Amino acid sequence: MSLSIRNQFPGTVASVVSGEVMATVKTRLAGGQDITSAVTREAVEELRLTPGSPVRTMVKSTDVSLATGPVAGLSIRNQIAGTVADVSTGGAMATVKITIDGGELTAAITKDAVADLGIAAGAPVVALIKSTEVSLATA
Repeated sequence: MSLSIRNQFPGTVASVVSGEVMATVKTRLAGGQDITSAVTREAVEELRLTPGSPVRTMVKSTDVSLATGPVAGLSIRNQIAGTVADVSTGGAMATVKITIDGGELTAAITKDAVADLGIAAGAPVVALIKSTEVSLATA
């Protein structure tokens, strides 16, 4: 199956914390980063997610926000540091490709945000991703 989701990373489930309806799943990516996803308990059961399970994490590029450094006091669980590899701007939006340990992450943000934050090739950035925007798949 082909998907339009640009950000897809292999990893291994590190932990699963289930509640009545939802669960949080912490996945260790191939590059060593941890990423947390919030999925339904039913999905955890159907995908048979347990520590050690191989998974693919997926994040739409429009669900990735960028900061110029780590952000404290924020409910967003996932902050992944990287370096801007490329910026492509259009009339209103921009695509920012970020080199991270173990791969590349793409963010789709406004052209104004690129200008306001001074995002350019070689700049350090932190990708911010809400756990509710991280999907999981098994092989």
